[in-house]
Amino acid sequence: MPRTKAATKSSDQEPAWSIPSLREPRYSQSLERGLAILGCFTPARPVLGIADIADELGMSRSTTHRYVITLVALGYLEQGASRKYRLGLRVTDLGMSALNSTGLREHARPYLEELRQRTSYTTSLGVLDGSEVLYVDRARSFRRGQSQIDLGLQPGSRVPAYCTAMGKLLLAYLPDSQQRDVLGEIKPSKRGPHTISSKKGLRAELEKVRDAGFAVDDEELAAGLYAIAAPVRNEGRDVVAAVNLAAHSSMIALGELIDALGPHLVSTADRISARLGYRRDDERK
Repeated sequence: MPRTKAATKSSDQEPAWSIPSLREPRYSQSLERGLAILGCFTPARPVLGIADIADELGMSRSTTHRYVITLVALGYLEQGASRKYRLGLRVTDLGMSALNSTGLREHARPYLEELRQRTSYTTSLGVLDGSEVLYVDRARSFRRGQSQIDLGLQPGSRVPAYCTAMGKLLLAYLPDSQQRDVLGEIKPSKRGPHTISSKKGLRAELEKVRDAGFAVDDEELAAGLYAIAAPVRNEGRDVVAAVNLAAHSSMIALGELIDALGPHLVSTADRISARLGYRRDDERK
């Protein structure tokens, strides 16, 4: 929902976030305001105060406070000790419900479990949401020491796309114009020993990923973390998700992860794609 800062906070004037073209007798401005408040919270600004929200949306602070208190009571916002707010678990629940409704998680789950059993390493399914990877599902390894690289990730977790195998793969397959827009929002910073921290380097990496149809995370998200990723496609042949395998560097060499387990990962991604209606050229013939 587009929004700009308003020159005034008077509730008598048209708020900066409103969409007059959508108005009809049954249109709920209250719902619009509540959703606009939730939309203020971003990965770059996960914690906001009443004044921050009011200024961004051009609403009075008293009106903003009333809506925020309601969202807290419903579980969509949480208040911290600093009297500021962050998104609540109800928002995550809605997001996961939306993902589940697409059938993606349901289709992928048995294949993720099988890949985990076959390789003994953690495997995950993720989609691109802006400049982040959103974890749709995750089957954790039972190997001792795997917890060192779990990073607390679970379905609903988000990580930067530029420094992960799944993220780089999903960025690589974006249409050119969309990729330019997303890369324009990214500010690469060092996360692991080998993070690509320049946009020029990231663009070059994405070209290699697209050519290979495969992505590698060589301690880019965190020290000691290796990961490889393969694309999941839909019936229209679009890349809609990615599957990865992740392991600690003490368990396996990166070359072995790629060469020995990469084919299993690609096979898993292909089978999930087939469940979504994707067919290779030779299968179409």
